[in-house]
Order: sequence, then C-alpha cells, then structure tokens
Amino acid sequence: MKDSTAILLYGQKANVWWLDLFIIGDIEKLSSHALKIELCCQLRFRIVLLSVMDHNIQICALVFAIQLLGIASQDVAVLNALKIEWKNTPLNWLGSDPCGDNWEGITCNNSHVTSITLSSIGLTGQLPGDIANLPELESLDLSSNKGLANSLPPSIGKLKKLSTLILSGCSFKGSIPDTIGSLVQLHTLSLNNNQFSGRIPPSIGNLINLYWLDLADNQLTGTIPVSTRSSPGLDNLVNTKHFHLGKNQLSGEIPSQLFNPNLTVQHLLFESNKLSGSIPSTLGLVNTLVVVRIDNNSLSGSVPLNLNNLAYVTHLFLSNNKLTGPFPNLTGMSYLNNVDLSNNSFTASAIPPWFSTLHSLEILNMENTGLQGEVPTSLFSAKLQTVILKNNLLTGTLDLGSSNIDKLQVVDLKNNSINGFKPAPGYINELILVDNPICQGSGGRETQKYCTNSEPLDPSHSTEQNKCAHMPCSSYQVSSPKCKCTYPFTCTLFFRVLSNPNSTIYTSIETSLMSEFQSIQLPVDSIFIFDSSIDVYKYFALRLEIFPTDTDRFNLTEITRIAFVFSNQSYKPDVTYGPYIFIGDSYNYFPGHGYHKSSSTGIIVGAGVGGCVLVLLLLISGLYAYRQKRRAERADKQINPFASWDPNQSSGGIPQLKGARNFSFEEIRKYTNKFSEVNIIGSGGYGMVYRGTLPSGLLVAVKRAQQGSTQGGLEFKTEIELLSRVHHKNVVSLVGFCFDQSEQMLIYEYIPNGTLKDSLLGKCGIRLDWMRRLRIALGAARGIQYLHDLADPPIIHRDIKSNNILLDERLNAKVADFGLSKPMGDMDKGHVTTQVKGTLGYLDPEYYMTQQLTEKSDVYSFGVVLLELLTARNPIEKGMYIVREFKLWMDTTKKLYNLQGIIDPVISGDELIGFERFVDLALSCVKESGVNRPSMSDVVKEIENIMELAGLNPNAESTQTSENYQGISKGFDHPYTNESLFNYSGSYLLSKLDPK
Repeated sequence: MKDSTAILLYGQKANVWWLDLFIIGDIEKLSSHALKIELCCQLRFRIVLLSVMDHNIQICALVFAIQLLGIASQDVAVLNALKIEWKNTPLNWLGSDPCGDNWEGITCNNSHVTSITLSSIGLTGQLPGDIANLPELESLDLSSNKGLANSLPPSIGKLKKLSTLILSGCSFKGSIPDTIGSLVQLHTLSLNNNQFSGRIPPSIGNLINLYWLDLADNQLTGTIPVSTRSSPGLDNLVNTKHFHLGKNQLSGEIPSQLFNPNLTVQHLLFESNKLSGSIPSTLGLVNTLVVVRIDNNSLSGSVPLNLNNLAYVTHLFLSNNKLTGPFPNLTGMSYLNNVDLSNNSFTASAIPPWFSTLHSLEILNMENTGLQGEVPTSLFSAKLQTVILKNNLLTGTLDLGSSNIDKLQVVDLKNNSINGFKPAPGYINELILVDNPICQGSGGRETQKYCTNSEPLDPSHSTEQNKCAHMPCSSYQVSSPKCKCTYPFTCTLFFRVLSNPNSTIYTSIETSLMSEFQSIQLPVDSIFIFDSSIDVYKYFALRLEIFPTDTDRFNLTEITRIAFVFSNQSYKPDVTYGPYIFIGDSYNYFPGHGYHKSSSTGIIVGAGVGGCVLVLLLLISGLYAYRQKRRAERADKQINPFASWDPNQSSGGIPQLKGARNFSFEEIRKYTNKFSEVNIIGSGGYGMVYRGTLPSGLLVAVKRAQQGSTQGGLEFKTEIELLSRVHHKNVVSLVGFCFDQSEQMLIYEYIPNGTLKDSLLGKCGIRLDWMRRLRIALGAARGIQYLHDLADPPIIHRDIKSNNILLDERLNAKVADFGLSKPMGDMDKGHVTTQVKGTLGYLDPEYYMTQQLTEKSDVYSFGVVLLELLTARNPIEKGMYIVREFKLWMDTTKKLYNLQGIIDPVISGDELIGFERFVDLALSCVKESGVNRPSMSDVVKEIENIMELAGLNPNAESTQTSENYQGISKGFDHPYTNESLFNYSGSYLLSKLDPK
C-alpha cells in the first residue's frame, strides 16, 4: 500500500448503528487469510451493529472496527494470517494489531515484528509462506510444538535479517529448502527432531556467520555436501562450532575436504548414520574439537595415526563400526573423559599401557575389540569409574589394585579367559566375571559372588524422596520440592554423550539451572529431576519438572522464555555432560485454563461483554481488597511483638537482648546525616546501607530495609535476639537495631576492608599471600566453630561463602550475614529438617537432597571457601564446579598435587608450605556424605597445625594494618553491597554467575 488515506464515518438510523470505512489511494493489494479482498483504487464496506446490542457493546465494536485500519500494515497482516492458520494460539491474541495489543510471544520495534517465540505451547497447523513478509524478523522459535507439520516454505529464505531459526521438536517434513542458504545473518539453525528428508542443502555453506548447526534426528539422506567450483559446502563454515548431523540416514564417505585447519568446530556429531569408507586423516587437523561421535556407522580401515593431535577432546566415540588395523594410539589426549572403541575389529593386541596416563579418563569401553593378555593393574590407577572389557581374549589374574577403589563403580569382564582374581579390599561395587574360567568352580567365595548373571545396572534415577510425597494436591498439580502444589513445566534434556549417572550430576544440573534462571530473573522456584535413562544411542535423558515462584502456574511468556534458554543453548552445563537436545512438553495450564480461538464476531461480542463484566469485577475486587486490607491491619496489630513494647520497661514483649541497643529512627537519621547519599556504602534488593558515626565516634554500617522488603515483626525480633548473643572476635558484631516508625534497620560494626571475595578478585588492591590466606582461613574457621560449639543456642550459619567473610583493618576474618542462620535447640541435635536455603556453589549436596540440615552443611560450604583461597575463582565458573575441577586435576604423586594450573597466580611464586595438607583438608570438608566430613573444631586444629608447619604462631596477632599488603587501590564494593540480612524467602540465595 502506498500513500493511502482512511476516512471513517458512523451514525445511527432506526435504532441501528452503522460504520462506513473508506480506504482511498494507491492501493496495490491488501491480502490476508482473514479478508481475502483484492483492492484497487477504492475500498468501501459497512459494518452494521444491531440495535439489540447495548451501548457499551456498540462502543467496543466501534473501537474494534477502527482497529481494522491496522490491517494495512504488512506485518499485521502476516500475524493475523498466522492466527487464522494456527490453533491453540495464546489467549491474548485479540484485536488486529499484534504490536499495539502486545500479543504474547511477539516482540516488535516501531510496529515491525522482530521476534516470534512460541515454544512448547501446543501449536498446531503449518508455517505459511506469508512468514516471508516480515522483513525485520530476527528470531523465530517454534520449538517443541509437535502439532506443527507439513513442509518448510521456500519463501523463508526472504527473511534476510533472521539470525535465530529454531524449529526443533516439531513435525515438519519434506526437504529442507535450498533457500535456507540465503539467510546470511543466521547464527543458530536448529531443525533437529523433525521428519525432514532428502539431502542436506549445499547452500548451507553460505551461512558464514553460523555458530550452531543442528539437523540431527531426521530422515536426511545422501552425502555430506562439500564445496565445488559451482556449489558451496559445509567446509566453508569456518565459524560454526557445532556440527550435529546424527541419527539420520546419511551415506557415503566422510569427505576429507570437510576438515581443514581453518575450522573452529567443537562438537562433531555424525553418529547413527550409514556412513562408510575410512576416517579421513584431515580430521586430525581440527584441533578445536572437544566431542567426536562417529559411532554406529559402517566406517572401515585404520584409525588415522594423527588422531591424537586432538588434544582437547573429552569424548571420543568410534564404536560399532568396522574399523581394523592397530589399536588407535590416544597418547597425549589428556582431557579425555569418555572413550568408546567397542565392537570393532582391531588387530589383536594387549591393553595399551598409555591408557593409565590419561588422568581425566572416567569411562572406558573396549568391548569386543580383540584385546588379549593380562589386564594391567595400572589401568585402574587413574580416575576410572566405568571399565567395560567384555567379549575379548583377556587372561591371567585380575588385580584392581588399591589406589582407585573408591572411584571404581563398574568393571565388566564378562566372557574372557580370566583364571584368577586378587580380592580388592574395600571394593563393594559392580564386578562382572561371568563366563570366565575363574567362575567354573575354581574361585573362592570372594570370587563367586561376581560370577552370577545379574541384570545390568539400571541408570534410571528418581529423587522422589526430595519432594513432599504426602503433600495433597488437586488433579494435575504436582508437589514441588518446597512443598507447594503447582503446575510445573516438564521437559526432557537428551545429553548426546554418556555420563556416569550419579547424585553429583543431578545436583549439579539442578543447581546450575537454578542459577541460569535466576541470572535472567525468571520466576523459577525450584527444579526437580524426576527420572533419567540411557537409550540405545547412549543419549543420557533427564526428565525435569520446573516449578513457578509465588503462584501455581507459569504464564505463556515465562514458558517461552524458559524454553528459549534451552532451545537457544543459553544454558551450558558442565563440559563432561556434552551437548544436549531439548524437547519441551506442551504446557496446558496457563491462566485462563485453555486457549482462545474466535471469529471477528466473537471478538466483537466478547469484547463488549468482557468490558461490562470487567467493570463489575473491578468494583467487586476493589471492595474486597479494601475489606482485606482492614483485616490485615487489625491482624498486624495483634501479632506485632513490639506493639506493647516500652524500651523503659522490662515486661511484656520485650526482646531478650544481650548487648544490642535499640535506636530510634531519629537517632539513626542523625547519625547518618539524614541518610545522605554521601554516606551510602551499598545497596541491594532489600534497600540501602549507610555509614554512620555514633556519638562515641564508633563507625557503624546501617542496613535499612526498604518498604516492601521488611520481615514480619516476629522474625525481626527473633533475628536480633539471636545476633545479640553472638560475641566473638571472628564474628561481625551487632551494635543495635531500629524498629520504629515502620522502619527495620540493623546496625553493625563497620568493617573497612570489604569481603574476602573482593580481595581474592583483586578489587581492593590488597595482596593476599600464602601466609595471610592461612590466617584468614583460621580466623573464619574459628568464627564458625564458635557458632557451632559455643553460641547459646548453637547456630548453623547456612550461607558460608567468601562474600560473607569480611576483613577488618588488620585483615582479620569476620563471619557476617546471619539472615539465613538457624539456631539449633536441644530437640534439633543431630539434624533438623528444613527448607533448603543457601548459595549455589557452596550448597551442601546432601542437605539439598535430603533437606536435613546439620553443622556439616557449614563444613561443606567452608571447604569450598578453602578452595577459593587456593584458586581465587568463583565456585561455579563457565559451567565448571570448583570441587570437581580439583578432583579432576589432582595427582597426589606429583608436586603440589599437580594443581599448578589452577592455583591463584598471586601465590604461585610463594613458598607454599603445608599446601598439600591444606588441599587434603579442603577436600575432606566437601565429601559427599556429611558423616565423613570433619567437625569445625577438627578443621581449626588442622589449620593451626599447618600454620605451625609454616612457622606461624596461630595465636599471634595479625599484621598491624592492611597497608603491608595493599597495592594500588582499584576500588571495590563494600562488604554490605550485595548481600541482604533481610532475606527470609523460601527461595535460594543465588550467586550471579559469570557470563558463559
């Protein structure tokens, strides 16, 4: 349409309302599925509103008619076409202007549609060719809508600004149009888990900006396209990090031209196809590879000798092919975590000795590979957890050794020629010796228990004990781990490389996901893995329930944002879990209990009736809200513990305080110079923190809760009673509080040198050498020991972390922030069952799994702090967990346990006396089971011993001032900047992770 003009006239005749609409000008064409009208030069039509409608309905209808003018917009016409084509569209897809009416799932800029995000909402229909008429569209995510079918329209190639195209988990079929190669701005292309057939379009090679290419789990045939003189190919994709082509019907050889040194691909997944020929030696040129899966094909010939050039590969799957020749030499691939070479026809040979040099190796599968000779004990000296050597020609006496007994989970030697077994003291896990000579009556009782046919280990997982199993919920509702009846969003993550399913994995994924959702402010209350399995493709499937916060259901925007975190691969788990596929279940519990579909007449009548009902509901709601407010005010007066409190008396509801003073609001206002901006030293969701000066000259930090974030009076009273009893040189002291004029404030001693985390990250300009770190560790440990053993009643802190350890002017450590602390009465000795609270990365996994809180939960958190002192790293950084990293790097046979690569460079030049004992102590604190962790008194004694070994007096005063350790100040956040003492919500306190 060009230079068109609209004229609107309306009036009333014979009790009938009418509306005339003229569109005049150079109108070439106005076309949509809704109107199907060809316009040339002039269009006139009349809308008649019958007199049976009341006046309000007539007005609503007139407004709707006026909105029809918006149909002139091309973007509006396309979205209205989609509304007609699709079923189960969102409830608020009303009116004719998607941008002006804020249709859910639609993002606009200057009335142009830039994003359509509608994942996992049960859409059905097809993607019409009209989608091409959205010239500003940048992102299209329709993933996990199984009802979307038919072919992908070739006109999609006209979306020149499209950078994200995610159609995974739908039912599209037919060929992938060659026009897909015209989307030169494309960054993410996910068409996996559909029914696409035919060849891979060579034009995809034109997508030089592509980062993610996923065509897996379709019915694609033909060869892998590479470039020729007349055609592009996948070898041009030098910026693409992910080639996911598995679970198709691709055939022919893997082209040697596909690989070259310019490629930066990290994940190469060609598994479960019909590929033949040899593995090209050019594969060894791509030194950026991390995951290689070419298993379940028909590949033959020898494995290229240069394969061990791939130094960063963590997962290598060559199994179920027809490979021959010598056993592949993997020496130098020091990051290998999972190797599967099974079911190939390698030349018969002994188990290569270099396997024991792969210190990161956890899973080794060499079933049916022609191995012979004895099984070397050195094979089990690394960090292996699963060893599959069945169906080979192995002989001799099996000796598992003793150095790795605590890590080995499965050793499968079924159907070999083992004739002897040296019992391994302490080994209690799976050992399979069935169909070996040793099981034919010659072995003793110790051996025979490994000689019975048993069912394979069940990799499935369920943590139902974490949930409120007896929580009564209505139909379709599910009880969350926090005992709330809600409608969770369920989905499946298929990890494309097999990991050992243990409790650490489940806890790690649940906690890292919570961190991801919190970092982008999604209202997710908790996450629960309720099932897991491993399929024939060795995909590790996890079934998740994701629960909403502060309500019983998610809205559509929240569902699509959660799904986009997965479908766009924003969530990046630990590298050892490998790449994953996301399939979301349709969410059918949006507010309103269903979807909306109506004709224009329905919209007119519905809008009118809805307007009348809305007015009535607003009136009723207003009266109800006023009544409830009055009730709440009366109830608050009844339960307020300070309502009858007179500070000059000693009766009634007076808090039982020891040393903490009650300040009036006017006093605090005076001491902070009327809460001036100059005195602001921190802020957070709870409010502001101010520096104040008491008449005595004492500097204090005043935490002032803003309106809406204050606790209930009873909780506030309980907290100040608790903190007033805490007096120790390594614990921050509560000076007083203010509960006056509807204000809640806590007044603490002022700690000038910030948090331990700030110092470790170099934000304070303070250099913490090895000796200073030992003193800080001892001071913090003594503070926690005091809370556990000497406070009355004993206190479990529940949020020990480097942000809650403050450094005074002499760099003495002081434990701070008791907002989550739990006093332990005589009835609570041993443990107390309570909602899980804490900070991700420091959270005790046993407490998270069982909800049973003990002092050992603080010990675990403190162990993580000790690891921070060694590395100056965040507990969770770029998807890696510090506890796992230590265990991965550590080699007790080498100097400094081989940890030089992760030690903080600031102390790398120091003489690290007692380093190994310090590491041993830290790792003993973070053992999975609380009963195996030391008490805080034992921790204090061991740090004292380490300090004495280093020539330090544990009881000596610290340095006179921090100036001895201070460089150029870089500026830093004050210790009271980010952490709240007013947090009593049931959700976790989550650290904000570094961007991944």
